[in-house]
Amino acid sequence: MDSSFSISESTAFSAALFEKMKLISPALSSLEFYEFQYCLENLTPKEGWDSIFILSKEKIEEQISNIEFYKQIQINQKVNGQVVFDAQIIHLSQMLFTGLVTGKYDPAWVKMHFYFDPRGFYFLHKTTYFTTRVLEHFQNRPHESFAQKQISFEKCQGVGYKQFKEANSEVDECFIQSMLALISIKKVPVLLAIAGPTAAGKTEIVERLSKAFEEAGLHVTSIELDNFLTDRDYREANGIHTEGMRALHYERFKHALEDIKQGKKISIPRYDTLSATSSHDIWGNIKPDGIPIEIEPADIIFIEGNFPFLLEEVVHLIDIKVVYLTDDAVRMKRKWKRDIDYRKKYDVNYFRNRFFKEQFIMAQIAYIPQMEVCDLVVDTTGAAIWATPEFSKWLKNDGAI
Repeated sequence: MDSSFSISESTAFSAALFEKMKLISPALSSLEFYEFQYCLENLTPKEGWDSIFILSKEKIEEQISNIEFYKQIQINQKVNGQVVFDAQIIHLSQMLFTGLVTGKYDPAWVKMHFYFDPRGFYFLHKTTYFTTRVLEHFQNRPHESFAQKQISFEKCQGVGYKQFKEANSEVDECFIQSMLALISIKKVPVLLAIAGPTAAGKTEIVERLSKAFEEAGLHVTSIELDNFLTDRDYREANGIHTEGMRALHYERFKHALEDIKQGKKISIPRYDTLSATSSHDIWGNIKPDGIPIEIEPADIIFIEGNFPFLLEEVVHLIDIKVVYLTDDAVRMKRKWKRDIDYRKKYDVNYFRNRFFKEQFIMAQIAYIPQMEVCDLVVDTTGAAIWATPEFSKWLKNDGAI
C-alpha cells in the first residue's frame, strides 16, 4: 500500500476514500466529511489501513461467486452478549476500501460486482438475476418496458413504500391489467403463484391484484405454502431446508391444489410460526390438538410463498407463475425503512449479516431457478415485464398491452 496512507495519515485515507465512494454510492453525497469519518470508524482496522492485504480482482470474483463463502457467514454470533458484524463481511469491505484508495480496484469494477449500503455502511455482492438461461427463456427481450424511475433511489438512504409505489406505478398498472386480461382468457378457477424476494413488494402487489379481481366480480382466496411446513425440530434434526420438498407435507399440498382446482373445499395444515410446529405430524395426519385451515373454492387462488413453483410435480397445476422482482440494493433500502425504522424488528448487526448471507443463497436456490420456468417476471427496478412467447402472444392478441 502507498505509504502516503499510513496509519498516521488516516484523515488523508478517509478523504481519498470519500471521493471514490461518492462515485459508487450517490447517497453518500448527502454526508459531510466528518459524518463519513464517523461511519468509517466502525470498519477501520486496529492496525491501520496499511495492514489490509487485498486479494486480486479474480480471487474476489471467485470468492463472491461461491455459495460456500456465504454459508460460512455467521448471522447471530455474539460477543459479550451482543451480536457482532461478521468478520468476513468486514474484511471484504476493508479490502474494497483499500483497493479503491490505492487504485488497485477501479470504481467501475467495484460497481460491476458490488453495491454499497449507505445505512449499513458495507459492500454487498450484486446479484445477476437475468442470467443467460433466464434471458433465453424470455427470448432475450422484455414484453414491455417503461422509464426506470427507481434510479432516483440511488440518492436515498432508505425507501418508504409510498416512494416505492410511485416509482413502480406504470409497470404495476400494466401488470394488473395484464393479469385481468389473462384471467379473462383462462377458465376459472385459476391457480396464481407470485414468488419474490423479501421487500420486493410482493405482499402489496398481491393485495392490489386481489382488489382488482374482486372489483371484476371474481372471488379470491389464498393458500400459504408455509402452512405446509413440517415441525422445525424435525427439519433441523434431519438437515432439511425450508425450500426442499421434504420440508413440506408435500402430498397434502399436491392434493390440496388438485382438489381446489376442481372446485372442492379443502382442509390444509396450519403452521404456527411462534412454536414452529404444524397441526399435522410428519406423516400428514392431524395431531390430537391440531386445528387445520378450511379453504373454500374460489375463482382465483393465490399460492403465497418463496418457492411456489420449485416443486416439479405441482408446476403443471399452477396456471400462472410470476416472479415479482426488485434489485437487492433497493430492497435493502426498503428493509431499513420498514424493518428497522418502523418495525424495529432486528438487531442491526443481525440484520446486516442476514441480508448479506441470504440474498446470494436465495437467489441461487429459489429465485433464479423460478425465473427460468415462470410465465412472467415483473422487474420493478428495470421497469419491465418479461413474458414467455406463449403468454406474450395471449396478451398481444387480447390487446391488454
